[in-house]
Amino acid sequence: MMKHFGFSIFFTIVCLAISAYWGFTHGPNAGLQAMFTALTITAILAVMEVSLSFDNAVVNASVLRGWDHFWKMIFLTVGIVIAVFGMRLIFPIVIVAVTADMGAMEVVQLALNNPIEYSAKLMAHHAEIAAFGGAFLLLVFLNFFLDEGKDTHWFRWLERRLANLANVPAMSVFIALIALLVMAANIAEETRLAVVMAGIWGIVIYIGVQVLSHLLGGEPEVDENGNAVGHDANGAPTGVIKAGFGGFLYLEVLDASFSFDGVIGAFAITSDVVIIMLGLAIGAMFVRSMTIYLVDKGTLDAYIFLEHGAHYAIGALAFIMLASGTGVHVPEVVTGLIGVAFIVWAVIASIQYKKRQQQLGG
Repeated sequence: MMKHFGFSIFFTIVCLAISAYWGFTHGPNAGLQAMFTALTITAILAVMEVSLSFDNAVVNASVLRGWDHFWKMIFLTVGIVIAVFGMRLIFPIVIVAVTADMGAMEVVQLALNNPIEYSAKLMAHHAEIAAFGGAFLLLVFLNFFLDEGKDTHWFRWLERRLANLANVPAMSVFIALIALLVMAANIAEETRLAVVMAGIWGIVIYIGVQVLSHLLGGEPEVDENGNAVGHDANGAPTGVIKAGFGGFLYLEVLDASFSFDGVIGAFAITSDVVIIMLGLAIGAMFVRSMTIYLVDKGTLDAYIFLEHGAHYAIGALAFIMLASGTGVHVPEVVTGLIGVAFIVWAVIASIQYKKRQQQLGG
């Protein structure tokens, strides 16, 4: 256990120490009380991020299990830097800078010195963020179930019908565009074009990552244990690095889509961007560790419906994000609990399925 979560625990201690220092030394109410408040909020944000992104860890593991050690380490090192600093700190600043026509450093100063105004500027573009993330996650959900070769079904009455729809070309994009149009029809006309463009970009980037992965060699062949097989004329494994690069980009965009919900939700708890980054960073690190743990322990093979549960949770999050862009507010606690509920339900269903199979075999 410490092998997988040891660094995350160390990282958490460091982040909590920084949070305590920040609360003790900054702000109008700096002191011991502010320090404990900062620690409490950081811990709450970390738990919220883990609950919102546990299904992300399961999907990450399903992509990552065919990779070699090198790409797993890239995911844990370069990937975590992008996830923590890129998506949870720099990207919100870029959004405010572009939409408010401000310089990046000006936005940084605004975030540190006037976080309430910074939060307001970011929240003003929640609909566009929700459209982008919602469209991307909806395609992740749809393309898992719209697969005619998929023969493992949790809810057979639904998943068999979805698998049959896979015969229709571009069905997942068709459904995603309909969802985007429904969202656009329920928002103010002055923001409609920006929201639709953001959603289309979510679709384009999802497909673009798939195209890039295919051009770089596609997914490697794997054996029954999930290990990459196939070698070139020189005896080197084929497809692993190429698919790893394309897959790495896919996982980073997937993490970005999940992080939008966490960042927006965090501002409902606090407007302090330093505390937000520290809390979400802790959660992001544990999600990375959980991903590697699931891969190394073969959890996806042991619990046959776990991946299904994660994708149902992603589908629910996608629709929640699209709905939130129209002004429908779903508390982050509810969003997180929906994800956890699907995961727990999938684990229980997997255990029951395994028992039935053993009884039939016996």
